[in-house]
Amino acid sequence: MKAGDVVFILLCYNLTMAVILDGKNLRDKILTELKVKLDRFDKKPTLVVILVGDNPASRIYVNNKKKTAEKLGINSVVLNYPENISESELLAKIEELNNDKEVTAILVQLPLPEHISKENVINAISPQKDVDGFTPYNFGKLFSGEKPIVYPCTPKGVLLLLDEYGIELEGKHIVVIGRSNVVGRPLSQMLLNRNATVTVCHSHTKNLAQITKTADIVVSAVGKNIIEGEMLKSDCVIVDVGIFKDINGKTRGDVDFESAFQKASYISPVPGGVGPMTIASLMLNTVELFEKFSA
Repeated sequence: MKAGDVVFILLCYNLTMAVILDGKNLRDKILTELKVKLDRFDKKPTLVVILVGDNPASRIYVNNKKKTAEKLGINSVVLNYPENISESELLAKIEELNNDKEVTAILVQLPLPEHISKENVINAISPQKDVDGFTPYNFGKLFSGEKPIVYPCTPKGVLLLLDEYGIELEGKHIVVIGRSNVVGRPLSQMLLNRNATVTVCHSHTKNLAQITKTADIVVSAVGKNIIEGEMLKSDCVIVDVGIFKDINGKTRGDVDFESAFQKASYISPVPGGVGPMTIASLMLNTVELFEKFSA
């Protein structure tokens, strides 16, 4: 059964429906406002994306970022290196970009080949050009309760989406499933900084359903189907960050949309929820770095 079929059934029986957290609509709104701002700039930001190898998914992500940047008027440069580039060569290039005054923001597309240390590469990026917000400087600022230069893109997108719909965070019990440095860890800290009560769950968590049933807001960022409607309390808010292809090639999220839709007050779809907000946040971060250090 498709999500649209569920909506139709609920309408027919006059049952309560969850509000869809529409990331596409908010993304378009943010990008329109950014375009107006950028049109007033005499000089434009430059976003450099480094892609190592020929991972098909990574190439799609990078192309989407490039197209979005160019539509806004942001200079977009993609540096594509072969799979066998050495770590030292890559680090030398990042240092060159750090010293290039024309470069506003640097993004290294993950994953990297096994022979290259992700930590060494991220650590090499100047915090003032760290558009992903992943460097130790920016992470340290975030986890000390201070404001980093920019916030990580996907967590930032999640909060922008929740704020757009007026969803209160202060005092709420929020369960974050996933503890990666890309989403789970920084998002948990950002929620704590907004005075939420945060529980972090992961692959070693026992009795996950007992925990999620107590949550006012559930954010899942795992990449496999782990949340069913019966694991949720009524009128909770669901933010589904996970995305993967099922055995039939269909794009899915961590949450079973059909069953969760009947329990939640708000729910983000996959696709169309958090994904578009990540791209919007990347563009926002690029412009923020430009205004702080290059404008």
